[in-house]
Amino acid sequence: MRSRTPDRLCAEAVDLARAAAEEAALPGMVGEHIGAVADADRVVTHLFTANDPGYRGWRWAVTVARASRAKLVTIDETALLPGPDALLAPEWVPWSERLRPGDMGPGDLLPTEAEDLRLEPGFTGEDTPPPNSAVAEGMAADVADTEEADVLPGSPAHQPPPARGGIAALAEELGMRRARVLSRYGLHAAADRWEEAFGPKTAMAQAAPATCMTCGFLTLLPGSLRQAFGVCANEFSPADGRVVSLAYGCGAHSEAAVMPKPPRPAPPVVDETVVEPLALRPERDGGSVEDTGPGEELGHS
Repeated sequence: MRSRTPDRLCAEAVDLARAAAEEAALPGMVGEHIGAVADADRVVTHLFTANDPGYRGWRWAVTVARASRAKLVTIDETALLPGPDALLAPEWVPWSERLRPGDMGPGDLLPTEAEDLRLEPGFTGEDTPPPNSAVAEGMAADVADTEEADVLPGSPAHQPPPARGGIAALAEELGMRRARVLSRYGLHAAADRWEEAFGPKTAMAQAAPATCMTCGFLTLLPGSLRQAFGVCANEFSPADGRVVSLAYGCGAHSEAAVMPKPPRPAPPVVDETVVEPLALRPERDGGSVEDTGPGEELGHS
């Protein structure tokens, strides 16, 4: 294995390397020569200080080389490279990780990952039996028997056949016939986010006269979220149009003007009609006096 000692002719080609760096840089932006590094046999990189204020700690790197048994040194490449203490840009982060709430604008598209934990497959109809199979006919008949048929005036011969329900119709009615629906993880993540923004621990809720549960401007959400969240419909509320916790509250409560004040305890009453017996304590000369309180003595008769 050959040593990586810089080639003598390449290492002495400082002026040639500086001229190449000055040709690539702006005038006066190439500083002093820092050193030379052997990259391979007869290949040496010369380093120069970069004087550009926008590239603090960077260095101009000019690689020179010569052919075997040749004395002519030529320029291989010139580049501006960061040094050990160079000012660098932050590490690149994918757009999906840089995106924050509120970054979407008109015309922007936000693709959802195929394995997004917030979503799960909805009803697609792939699990239903073929339309003409015996299983499908039996399922449709069972559903039709439980549904009410429309009856028109006239003879029974003119009555329309009862419409047979199915799983697809039920899924369509429940809003589940979509490619993907909200998963339990997505539901819990949204609930935590709403609770943090408009929940009982916020400063507004702490100073509110009452909670949203008793406010007339609250519109409850459907489904399981109805037990904990609703939508504020008060245009003067800071949460207008937002999903709020039932334990949230603000000063725009519908009953704020007639909200009863919390009861205050009554002031203490001193009963001055009760006479308490006075204790007796021995007197200094052997007698006794009545103790009427601190700093007071009654004379002994």
